[in-house]
Amino acid sequence: MNIVVLRGALSSDPVDRPLASGSTIWNLEVSTRTPDGTFSVPVAWLDPPHPPRVAAGDDVVVVGQVRRRFFRAGGITQSRTEVVATAVVPAKRTAEVRKAIARARNALADDAVVAA
Repeated sequence: MNIVVLRGALSSDPVDRPLASGSTIWNLEVSTRTPDGTFSVPVAWLDPPHPPRVAAGDDVVVVGQVRRRFFRAGGITQSRTEVVATAVVPAKRTAEVRKAIARARNALADDAVVAA
């Protein structure tokens, strides 16, 4: 199963982009620090239940899946690996963070039961 829990600071304000389908995608950049340095992780959130309540510099927790998508740009095929979010929560909202992580944990448990 492909589940990601990512915590870091937003590098910039979320940007919304309407799609031709009528959906909206929010793009975020989350910077995480590890012993090996700081890394920027692109995050896409499709049709969130509400606009993100976060801004550049905010510490957030993202729950989602890693996906690689392919697209054509400038006449060539390109790809991008990103986290597709199911939840983006300000890290200071600990109860909401716990709920989002619990949903991911339950999805892992449900997948383990199906696989058994």
